[in-house]
Amino acid sequence: MTEGHHITVEQGTERVRVVHGGRVLAESSRPLVLRETGCPVRYYIPEDDVRMELLTDSDTHSYCPFKGTASYWSLPGAPDLVWAYPDPKTEVAEIKGHLCFYDTEVVE
Repeated sequence: MTEGHHITVEQGTERVRVVHGGRVLAESSRPLVLRETGCPVRYYIPEDDVRMELLTDSDTHSYCPFKGTASYWSLPGAPDLVWAYPDPKTEVAEIKGHLCFYDTEVVE
């Protein structure tokens, strides 16, 4: 990490849920909590807890110098709603196999 920029990844104890258009897209009691300087707290949900059959691969990719290259998934009318780092940088390796959504609610 560069000086002044920090990322921490911790095993969360909260139960989180992602709902879009009235449908539950993900629900997990084992999210990873990622805190990054200058960014909101993000919950990374294990892929097994995400309804992948509802999502469509996107051609979008973005690069973060701290996490690596992200891949995205979409819903009809909601492009690039979900992202993941298939090959994350070593410092955040634990987020591999987890997906992140813009709007995740903590339900417990």
